[in-house]
Amino acid sequence: MNETDYGLETLLALNGEVFPMDNGYWTKFEARSVTATEHIPHGISYSLTLHDRSNVRIFGIDNAHGFKPKKKKFGARIVTWDHKHKENRVLNYEFESPGQLLEDFWKEVELILNEV
Repeated sequence: MNETDYGLETLLALNGEVFPMDNGYWTKFEARSVTATEHIPHGISYSLTLHDRSNVRIFGIDNAHGFKPKKKKFGARIVTWDHKHKENRVLNYEFESPGQLLEDFWKEVELILNEV
């Protein structure tokens, strides 16, 4: 089993997990294998979210719906389903691997929690 497999195994094992934090914030993980498609070429449907004390999502990375980045990339509008939500904004997210997704999520959660 290679590093990518461990990352995938870890991500899929987190499906349905909710992690309460000492400050009242909490995270939720949804991840499952799906048939790879044009929009989900890696074959993983996922949603990783951070919620505040009022249960409002304040950050998340998911691929639940299409997203058109505002900036043109190489002269063409690319529709991607991998994106992140932060402060009422939807931003592009470049999915590299399941392990990198987890690392990126926890890094952003740490930055946000250090600000509250």
